[in-house]
Amino acid sequence: MHKIEIRTRAKEEFIDITPQVQRVISSNTDQKIKHVLIFIPHTTAGLTINECADPTVSRDLLMALDRIVDKNWSYQHREGNAPAHVKASLLGSSLCLIVHQHRLVLGSWQGIFMVEFDGPRQRNIYLSFS
Repeated sequence: MHKIEIRTRAKEEFIDITPQVQRVISSNTDQKIKHVLIFIPHTTAGLTINECADPTVSRDLLMALDRIVDKNWSYQHREGNAPAHVKASLLGSSLCLIVHQHRLVLGSWQGIFMVEFDGPRQRNIYLSFS
């Protein structure tokens, strides 16, 4: 298992972790890797794959999630971050990707994003290979 540490800087943000994930895969040439499981053990952050070429896509996704998850609902969770929990649940906490010849198999415009919904914070992301 491998760990990537990420320090987020904003309340909500998309962070492209594709280079870090690829670096870990590339450094493990002694293993025949077919898949990588990426997991984030936090309830107010998530993982997703989306376009990494145009930063406005990430901003649009955050805007859409804000419309889907209203911060003014009467949440029972009184810590003040209930919308962050809902958004993280909508994205999910894990991804499984194909690896071929020590390279992630992604589309031309795809990247792997860690999405912060309750920052800034220190976050850990774990990778496991099969």
